[in-house]
Amino acid sequence: MKKVKVKCPAKINLTLEIVNKRDDGFHNIKSIMQMIDLYDTLDVCVSENSSQEIILSGNTKEIPYDEKNLVYKAADLFFKETGIRNKKVEIYIEKNIPIAAGLAGGSTDAAGTFFALNEIFEKPLSKERLHELCAKLGSDLNVCLEGGCILATSRGEKIAKLKSTSYPVTVIKPRHLGISAKEAYTKYSQKKEKPRYNMTEKMIEKLESGEDISKYLYNDLEYAVFDDYGELQKIKSAYKNSIMSGSGSAYFVLADVEDGLLDENEYKIFHNLHFINEGVSLCSF
Repeated sequence: MKKVKVKCPAKINLTLEIVNKRDDGFHNIKSIMQMIDLYDTLDVCVSENSSQEIILSGNTKEIPYDEKNLVYKAADLFFKETGIRNKKVEIYIEKNIPIAAGLAGGSTDAAGTFFALNEIFEKPLSKERLHELCAKLGSDLNVCLEGGCILATSRGEKIAKLKSTSYPVTVIKPRHLGISAKEAYTKYSQKKEKPRYNMTEKMIEKLESGEDISKYLYNDLEYAVFDDYGELQKIKSAYKNSIMSGSGSAYFVLADVEDGLLDENEYKIFHNLHFINEGVSLCSF
């Protein structure tokens, strides 16, 4: 029996700009994504078995523990790619990253699964090949595998490292609202006016020069869904400098924020978070 424990960090979108819609139904984007120290953890245990078996469990009832879960899909794809057979894989998912929040909770867990299994089996796949598998499975996995501050293009799977910086982060999540990526992108497509602010390029310049980036935070998908949800409008009213991450419904502020401006029964606030330079990684025991 072999086992590892992996930390899977959340990401926030410092910018998210939609370039156009692709022929495959996805959208080309340009986005600066930053990993933060809000983690899910995976306990991954592998033992010999008479057949191939993947068993998921976890600490929440909000996600499926079957083949619909990206963790299951990642484990299945890893074994198909490597040809490793007759293993029982047990993965316990400790969810701390809110789901349907635009924080890449599912993507980072899937990237963590690839990473964990590659470690357990003594790295049969190169980093480049792991990135290829990540790109097959989803749009944010490559960012979560690589970590740090990343420029993501195409549908999010093409990545380039950017100069890292450091900010405190507060994340605000409506407790009873999740927004799917499909909904957010569909609503953006339906907008007649599509702003072009080129905030990604402007922010890259500020990152390179070490200047303040907070004025350049921007998200096209916030523009797409904001008018439809009073929960989002309350966040923006309470925290003027907040911005939505990904397809939402979580917002973030690059600062520590004052409590008491939102009802804690309706909103969960994650304080004292920070930018980090790593992606998925082994936990130190």
